[in-house]
Amino acid sequence: MKTKSIFVAAVFVLALLVSACGPTTVNQAAPIPQRTLSVTGTGTAYLTPDIAYIYLGVHTEKQTASEAVAENTTQTQAVIKALTDFGIDAKDIRTTNFSIYPIDKYDPQTNLPTGQKTYSVDNTVYVTVRDISKLGDLLDTIVQAGANTVNSIQFDVAKKDDALKGARADAVKDATAKAQELADVSGVKLGDLQSVSFFDSQPIPFADGKGGGGGAVEAAAVPIQTGQLTFTVTVSMTYEIK
Repeated sequence: MKTKSIFVAAVFVLALLVSACGPTTVNQAAPIPQRTLSVTGTGTAYLTPDIAYIYLGVHTEKQTASEAVAENTTQTQAVIKALTDFGIDAKDIRTTNFSIYPIDKYDPQTNLPTGQKTYSVDNTVYVTVRDISKLGDLLDTIVQAGANTVNSIQFDVAKKDDALKGARADAVKDATAKAQELADVSGVKLGDLQSVSFFDSQPIPFADGKGGGGGAVEAAAVPIQTGQLTFTVTVSMTYEIK
């Protein structure tokens, strides 16, 4: 009987030890989610472009690939020489594509392939034009030199950092004013600023009929209208609200 009592006591002590080593659950209140107010603001800069980027090149089709390459090479060299003679720096002329591909010939009556082929060669260069007042004359010059593909004229502003800084500052002011306005009408108070991010958009042509933009290049063989570019900055801001 005594032995049985000692055994029961030992089991009881062991149970106490196990329960003491087990995990303890403490009831904690769920954290109160932070209340925030998010706004966006915009700032804009209107600038007249002073630089242009163009893709131009030579497209050639011949009966054999070697003939096509030979003629295309001669013609492309003439175009590049015309560019450098015009005053374009060699560092502003970059080859972006050179391709050779066969073209199947089709019977015009049956619209079926004849088994004959011609070969097409394309050589395209990307040119930075830093004096856009001469862009029209430049286009006329390179066409006369042999360029037969000209496309994607893009305008830009070489030095726009100061203008973009001003646009960012305007965007922050715009976002701050909106945040205060929303807080006032919502009956809350703005707390600490939690986050700020911004995005600079690509320039787009701008015209409002009020003048002030770039005009057509005068005395150019090819008329070019530069217009005006719009640079837009968007700022996103998040505030704690109380």
